[in-house]
Amino acid sequence: MAGRMTRLSVVVIGVWLAGPVIAVRAQDQDVSKPGPGVTLPKPIHEEKPQYTKEALKAGIQGSVLLNVVVLKDGTVGQVDIARSLDKVYGLDESAIKAARQWRFEPGTKDGKPVPVLVTIELSFYLRKKDQK
Repeated sequence: MAGRMTRLSVVVIGVWLAGPVIAVRAQDQDVSKPGPGVTLPKPIHEEKPQYTKEALKAGIQGSVLLNVVVLKDGTVGQVDIARSLDKVYGLDESAIKAARQWRFEPGTKDGKPVPVLVTIELSFYLRKKDQK
C-alpha cells in the first residue's frame, strides 16, 4: 500500500449535554458524560485507522462514529460503534483498533480524573487517484 497512500480525516467530537451530569455504567465502572463539573478528555496521541485492501479496492469512503470510554489514566476502555461505515470490508474494525491506541489527558469531575464517555469520528477518504 506504500504506492497508494490514502488521506484520512480524524476528528474528535465531544458528547455535549444540557443539564446535570449523567453517569452511565460501562464494564462495571461509573462513567461520566461531559457536562457541568465534568471536563472532556483531551487527545494527546491519535492513531489513524488503516484502510483494508478490500475497502480500498471497493472504494468505500465515509465515517465511523465510536463511543469511547476514556479511563482515569487516559487510556481507552470500552469502545462501541455508534454509527457503522462498513461491516463487510473491515473499516469498522480498523477504526476500533485505531481508537484503542489513542491516549488522552483524562477528563475530570470536580478536579479529579474520572472515566468519561466521548464520541470519536474516524473518517476514511480516498484521494481521486485511489478511487475505482
